[in-house]
Amino acid sequence: MTEPRLQDLFIGIAGLIGAGKTTLATALGEHLGLPVYFEPVADNSYLADFYRDTARYAFATQIYLLNRRFQQHQEIIWRGGGAVQDRTIYEDAIFAKTLVDQKLMDERDYRTYLELFRHMSNFMCRPNVIVYLDLSPETSLRRVRERSRDVESGITLEYLTALHREYERFVLDISRMVPVIRVSWERYRDAEEMAHVIEREYLSGSFLRNVSWSGPT
Repeated sequence: MTEPRLQDLFIGIAGLIGAGKTTLATALGEHLGLPVYFEPVADNSYLADFYRDTARYAFATQIYLLNRRFQQHQEIIWRGGGAVQDRTIYEDAIFAKTLVDQKLMDERDYRTYLELFRHMSNFMCRPNVIVYLDLSPETSLRRVRERSRDVESGITLEYLTALHREYERFVLDISRMVPVIRVSWERYRDAEEMAHVIEREYLSGSFLRNVSWSGPT
C-alpha cells in the first residue's frame, strides 16, 4: 500500500475530551488531501446548556450530536473516497452510557437513544480504521484547562475517569468490527508520522494494534 491509497480510507479519530483529535484530524486531512469532518462544538446550540445543567439537557444534547454525526456519515457515503472524522459516531454512546451511570440521563431516554442509534446504524458506513488517542484522564483534564473553553470549565477528573473507563470497553468492542490503532497520546505526534503508522498498522490485518515508539520524535 502506497501513501496515495490512504486517500481512499475513512479514518476515524477517537479519544477523550481534550486529547487533540481536532488537531490531528486537521493535520492528517492536510497531509493526505482528505476532507475533514469536525465535531460540532462552536455551532452546537446545546453545549453551553449541557454543561450548565447536564441532567436537563443530556438527552437533547446526545440526540443533537447523533444527528449531526449521522449527517456527516451520509455525506461521506455520497461523496465517495476517503475522509477523516474528528470523533466517530460510535463514541457518542460512550458519553450517553457515562451520563446514565452518573444519574445524569434517564434510563428511558438512554433506551430511546440506543434504539435510534441502532436504526441509524443500518444506513452508516463504518470507518476503515479508527485511531484511538489513548491518554490518562489527568492529561485530558490538563489539556482541557489549557485550551480554556468557558463551557468546559466544569469538567471534572471524576467525569473524565468514568469516560476513560468506558473508552477502554469501547475499544475492545469496536475492534471486533473495525480495525483500531491505539496510540499513546501523552505526547503529540505529527501528521506525517501518523500517516506512516496508519499505513503500516492498517495493513497488518490485526483488529487491535498497540503502537510502541522508539527513539525521539
